Amino acid sequence: MNFDAPEEHEPLRDAVRRFFADELPEARIREMDRARRIPRELWHRLGALGWLGLTVPEDYGGGGGDLTQGVVLCEEISRRFPSLAVDWVLVAMTARAFLEHGTAEQKAHYLPRLVQGDFLMAFAMTEPAGGTDVLGLTTRGEEDDGGWRLNGQKLYTSLADDADAILVLCRTDPAPEGKRARGLSLVLCPRDQAGVTVRRLELMAMRAACTSEVFLDDARAPGDAVLGTRGRGWYHLLSSLDEERTLAAAIYVGITQASLDLTVQYAGERSAFGRPIGAFQAVQHPLAEVATELEQIRLLTDKAAWLQANGRECAGTAAMAKLAASEVAIRATDRCLRILAGHGLVEESPMERLFRDARLGPFSPISNEMVKNFLGERLGLPRSY
Repeated sequence: MNFDAPEEHEPLRDAVRRFFADELPEARIREMDRARRIPRELWHRLGALGWLGLTVPEDYGGGGGDLTQGVVLCEEISRRFPSLAVDWVLVAMTARAFLEHGTAEQKAHYLPRLVQGDFLMAFAMTEPAGGTDVLGLTTRGEEDDGGWRLNGQKLYTSLADDADAILVLCRTDPAPEGKRARGLSLVLCPRDQAGVTVRRLELMAMRAACTSEVFLDDARAPGDAVLGTRGRGWYHLLSSLDEERTLAAAIYVGITQASLDLTVQYAGERSAFGRPIGAFQAVQHPLAEVATELEQIRLLTDKAAWLQANGRECAGTAAMAKLAASEVAIRATDRCLRILAGHGLVEESPMERLFRDARLGPFSPISNEMVKNFLGERLGLPRSY
């Protein structure tokens, strides 16, 4: 068994760290966090660096990488700016959606623009009355004058206010009795129109990721706006869940690593009673536990990415990685904040933001309770929902 990382991973890690050191310092990250917005020029810069198209085939201007590289990039971004990593995952999922389900024309039109940062897309699935029960959605899509007319309301739609288009999961056809998953379609709705209203939500965590509420009031989409097969939208989404959960796990690996780095440095510099506080067991022991759990979640996340990159079954491993990494990040940021104490509470400290950002993990992109239900069923137990 070889645990050596592929040779292309370390140069990627180094490049991301240099980027933050040279171009995106903590003060600038804090400004974006407070403004709850990532400026478009930053997306263009990430496109120029090749990171938006990291896993996009070279035929469309991408780097042709696999999910193991995506996990490295996502973890390293999350060590400094988790909100940016959340939206980067959306870009990666956009690319996957077009690659797997787009027509030749859609791929040729959107993927090169996505790679350069000229096209951003949000995913609108969750609704106020549905939550995890996505299949209970009420948003409707109706054919009208050669195009589509969309009506409904979506909630917790990241990147919606900054996106060029919103991919809306809506009901376009009646569902057969007891088959709610059928008859749902993915319709690409242009953002800039009178029928689309977006309200930014002031979340505590991942503030710069631009999480929003979306109102569709006779919103229009062209006739060729359906992504994939009409009526099969839910099944198209299912194919992306493993990658989404693995990348979500990478975000919380990055948050945990950053928290540990900050706290170890502080413990070595802060003195009390004539010695560095890092010399006391009350400080060393929780940090040892964080380091141990960090190693565990990184290995689990890397395994999930490797399985998918090699075409192996990975649903259970990806779900476990998301579950474990998000829970570890909660514990790690709590332990580290206790050591930093007041220093970790001031907004100038990255720890303050990391602590907040970690709180999204247990219920996004899926709640950890639903992950446990899924894993329980895979163990052979009766379905619990």
